[in-house]
Amino acid sequence: MDYLSYLKKLLDIAVQEEASDLDICVGHAPNIRITGQLVPLGQEKIITDKDSEGIAFSIMSEVQKKRFLEEKEMDFSYDHGGKGRFRINAFFQRGTISLALRFIPSDIRTIEELSLPPILHDFVSRPQGLILVTGASGQGKTTTLAAMIDEINHTRSSHIITIEDPIEYTYPIDRAIIDQREVSLDTLSFAGALRSTFRQNPDVIMVGEMRDLETISTTITAAETGHLVFATLHTNSAAQTIHRIVDVFPGDQQNQIRFQLSSSLLGIISQRLIPRIKGGFIPVCEVMICNNAISTLIREDKTHEIPAVIETSAKEGMISSNRAMVDLVRKKEISLKNAVDYALDPGEVRNLLR
Repeated sequence: MDYLSYLKKLLDIAVQEEASDLDICVGHAPNIRITGQLVPLGQEKIITDKDSEGIAFSIMSEVQKKRFLEEKEMDFSYDHGGKGRFRINAFFQRGTISLALRFIPSDIRTIEELSLPPILHDFVSRPQGLILVTGASGQGKTTTLAAMIDEINHTRSSHIITIEDPIEYTYPIDRAIIDQREVSLDTLSFAGALRSTFRQNPDVIMVGEMRDLETISTTITAAETGHLVFATLHTNSAAQTIHRIVDVFPGDQQNQIRFQLSSSLLGIISQRLIPRIKGGFIPVCEVMICNNAISTLIREDKTHEIPAVIETSAKEGMISSNRAMVDLVRKKEISLKNAVDYALDPGEVRNLLR
């Protein structure tokens, strides 16, 4: 069996059906995910352990194959002939190989096309500082980052360096020079690549994920030293994000980190994708802008008061997730049930709708 040709056939089906994911697991037919629902490709054969190994190894280099067999799991990407890229996680389960493939479209959509808050244009135009995009896995953080990076690419002459694991979106050549570095392929680690950026003359740095203390610390330093820095974190709100960052550091360093954050942070966009009434998903975003009030709360370790400042600062461009959810219900973009089910504070959403 020609495993590469078979995989390309499955990827074609995923692209044609506008699926977000393709899952390959021994004992099952391949599955695609459409609007959040898994759909088995019943016309395809049941995957055997030989099939899954053949499919996985058909798109791995010898170096990747060696690393995968040693580490038992690996992230990498695959370019599907101009139709889009796939972010792939290969892993072992019960001694056999499984693959989870996430579709990354070739076209990078704009902030407007993604229905993201217009305030993101203001973040993109800033010369320096730290912008965090947060949310759980699969909530569109990478897509939002790509929209902001690509806006810089089309609007000003800058040197942009991205550090990703793996590279997902690739950018067209326009006004910016964009160097994209993939962890394990182009660099050994996020932290090591970040340290090197200081000698690479960047204007803008994008960190795919702040995974550890060294990466977080170096990211904040980069924002302090005259760079515009974008990064992601797996947190659900602005207040939780501040707490998570500070909590990574030893107790005797936390006051210093609060002070650094209060002076370098521009804002936090916390997003989640909600099913749209007319199909697909729409992002619901909490937006925190680091104004004087927020900076003071961060320095004084009063992050629990941040939601109240966001709630009362709509005129400055801040958006609470509850109000964003309610606005979408009123615009008939999402259902009341989904608003309540996905809200961090369902009771508050009900109160606002009354």
